[in-house]
Amino acid sequence: MASVPTAPVVAAGLVGGYSTARLSGRRPLGGVVLAAAGAVCGRSWLRTRGPALTGVLVGTYLTAFGASHPLAKKLGAWPSVLTVTAIASATSYLLADRPEARSTPTPR
Repeated sequence: MASVPTAPVVAAGLVGGYSTARLSGRRPLGGVVLAAAGAVCGRSWLRTRGPALTGVLVGTYLTAFGASHPLAKKLGAWPSVLTVTAIASATSYLLADRPEARSTPTPR
């Protein structure tokens, strides 16, 4: 099975989770979107990059979600979501998705 490029999935989880919560008025529904994208990424990272890097990337994803809340008080909701999404997606790309990262052997 080919691995999934995770940077766009990270972006879809963060932006899609926020959009779903905002448009539906149901925060738990946004959480479902966030969790589903996180599960897809986590599975891909674990399979291709190993448990240590998976922990770092899952931590980055969850930190981005958590950081968007206090950051929204300073920047506004959408700018906050877009800022943390850019950071989390770039981290995912650099550590897991780019060809150079994929060619590095995964310690097991």
